[in-house]
Amino acid sequence: MGTGHDHHHGTAANASDRHSGRLWVAFTLLAALMVIEAATAFDTGSLALLSDAGHMFTDVLGIGMALAAITATRRATADPQRTFGLYRLEVLAALGNALLLSGVAVYVLVEAARRFDDPPEVTTGPMLAVAVLGLLANVAVFALLRSGAKQSLNLRGAYLEVLGDLLGSVGVIGAAALIMFTGWSWADPAVAVAIGVFILPRTWRLGRAAVRILVQAAPEHLQVTAVHDRLAAVPGVVEVHDLHVWTLTSGMEVASAHLTMAPGAEVGAVLTAARTALHEDFRIEHATLQVEPGASCDGCGPAGW
Repeated sequence: MGTGHDHHHGTAANASDRHSGRLWVAFTLLAALMVIEAATAFDTGSLALLSDAGHMFTDVLGIGMALAAITATRRATADPQRTFGLYRLEVLAALGNALLLSGVAVYVLVEAARRFDDPPEVTTGPMLAVAVLGLLANVAVFALLRSGAKQSLNLRGAYLEVLGDLLGSVGVIGAAALIMFTGWSWADPAVAVAIGVFILPRTWRLGRAAVRILVQAAPEHLQVTAVHDRLAAVPGVVEVHDLHVWTLTSGMEVASAHLTMAPGAEVGAVLTAARTALHEDFRIEHATLQVEPGASCDGCGPAGW
């Protein structure tokens, strides 16, 4: 017995429609700023600004992948061969974001270490102006993505990247001001290191969350033993086996289980009670539950794998 499947497809599609408009605005704004930052970074010789531009490139690419995932998910729901649609594309995009950000952070750290020994001269005027422009753009995009980040892993990835960019812009402004007023040229690579150190742990957490979903591990906030014990406590159930709980995509937990019934138990009552327990206690909306008689039943035992 499956519950809530069509409801989830509709809910996810509506959420995707709400987010896609904001994503397009964010994508356009950041893409334009990325080009300006990269050109200015090469012109001024600023590693901090270049690292911020590189980070912004991953923002643009990440948001682009989010838009592609939303589009593909919407189109795939009608394909009968894709029984869960293409919701996992969102998770793959989030993992790609994490890998890209990690690469950018490592490059910035290596290049910054080299520059500490021989810091190049940096032109601070254009560096400061573009950093201020970047700060304003990132504040606008941060506000656009904030609500969606609570519902979508992929949007959370883009949100974290923009958060890193926002703080990076503040750092670049600080570095430009220090160089301009004190002549401390080491401020540029120092800020670049700070940006890299800020990025890495957040991207690793994002990547870990994506990998957990891809390997179909149980959601971290759910204890499988608690789900088992709750189903076993349903009136009329004497045994629970082959219980699986996993995440399809952000906010969509799925479960399947075999329930062995006590003699005389009513199938409809057991299924209704089990479904209600999963919904109310664990917020699991989609469950496939197989009920089995307690007497002899060929093939009703636990799976052999």
